[in-house]
Amino acid sequence: MRSLDIVIVSFNGRDDLAACLRSLHDAPPSIPHAMVVVDNASSDGSAEMVRADFPAVTLIQNDENLGFARANNRGFRAGRGDLVLLLNSDTIVPAGAVDGLAAALEACPEAAAAGPRLVDGAGVAELSFGPMISPWNELRQKIISRLHVGGVGPVRRHVERITRTRQVVDWVTGACLLVRRADAEAVGLLDERYFMYTEDVDFCAALRARGRRVLFVPEVEVIHLRGRSRASAPHAVAEAYRRSQLAFYAKHHPGWLPWLRMYLRLKGALPPDRETRVLS
Repeated sequence: MRSLDIVIVSFNGRDDLAACLRSLHDAPPSIPHAMVVVDNASSDGSAEMVRADFPAVTLIQNDENLGFARANNRGFRAGRGDLVLLLNSDTIVPAGAVDGLAAALEACPEAAAAGPRLVDGAGVAELSFGPMISPWNELRQKIISRLHVGGVGPVRRHVERITRTRQVVDWVTGACLLVRRADAEAVGLLDERYFMYTEDVDFCAALRARGRRVLFVPEVEVIHLRGRSRASAPHAVAEAYRRSQLAFYAKHHPGWLPWLRMYLRLKGALPPDRETRVLS
């Protein structure tokens, strides 16, 4: 029988983390599973809460904030499950969701990874998948997302429609991403050059480069209370995004990199040449 590791990276999100773990504890997956929390040197008592309230969870405490990719890789390596679920700490997982996602992946042998339909606390769908990042695709995704969040009727109906359709996509968000361990290990796990943002798109691109597929599974819904990191430290998060964006274009679209740097410089958004340490 297949087994599953659930890896949750957390940084100063104690209440969200507790709610996420409680949802999994109260309605656990039926598939044999283990849970790993990787704490990125939180200062809000997150690790102590996990240790006290969820003793069955494996806790990895980092001495510093390693970022999303490196921390998830630590969680990967701590487990042995055939399947690995990367899960944000600001998610709530309804009963049956993990099993449904695992069943969808298992029913498609050519697929390496799958993601569910993500909704916010009010049930509004998130645009949690998309085409491979490129200048045009990135701009289009941002415009659609902003108009959708802004409540523009036609755009919101468009997002509602496309997030109700099962499909093969270029990427699904790392907020809730189920992957076969064998495929993840074959591509070297997440690229640790990304501290925060775009590592999930890069990871899915690596899986697809091996001829594997990525599934969007709308029958499965998970609640994602997104945006809390950005609200608590908007400038640091924006800088982290820009650093990851530059790293992504350097790797996948090097011809566009000088233009991106020029654009960011003109906007006053080009990050300084130093390593970023922000939320994960």
